[in-house]
Amino acid sequence: MRRPRKGARRPPAATHPSQRPPVAAILAERSLILAVIVSGGVPQRDREDVAQGIVLGAWRSIERGMYRPDPADEPRKALRRWLFSVAWKQVGHYTGSAYARRCVLDPQPLGRLRGIVGPSLDAQVEARDLLRAIERLEPRHREILLAVDTPETLAAYAAQRGMNPFTAASRLRIARAMLALRIQRWRR
Repeated sequence: MRRPRKGARRPPAATHPSQRPPVAAILAERSLILAVIVSGGVPQRDREDVAQGIVLGAWRSIERGMYRPDPADEPRKALRRWLFSVAWKQVGHYTGSAYARRCVLDPQPLGRLRGIVGPSLDAQVEARDLLRAIERLEPRHREILLAVDTPETLAAYAAQRGMNPFTAASRLRIARAMLALRIQRWRR
């Protein structure tokens, strides 16, 4: 024989039949929902999202048959009381969420960082100097150096221009040597 378990028993079944008010009735109580949201301390930026979540949550609960008002109550008052409780619980879930507790929006997020973001100032200056050195090269050397940065291979570059791939490799080697010479002259 099995002993009954201790603790809370199953809650009693609902005594009233479930009802299905139209969606328009829920949307007509939007001012009540917004009042609960504002009184709950939801920031302005998130109020519309929380209101939408409340309306959807209420409609899904109605679809599952969880809206069971007392038939003796006035329908609008019963719906407002029930929507107030749904909104209050949803606002409580929002304010207790990690997103609401930890999210900090800032118009200048990079200003909050303690360290340097991106390349250092010295690296930026050196990159600008290298670009100036490339700019001062002859156009044929500049073209082959910039072709290396494209996704196509050196052989494809040579084929497009009707030259031997070894000739393109030789021109690339010469252009790199000319760039190195320019950089050495500039640094002295």
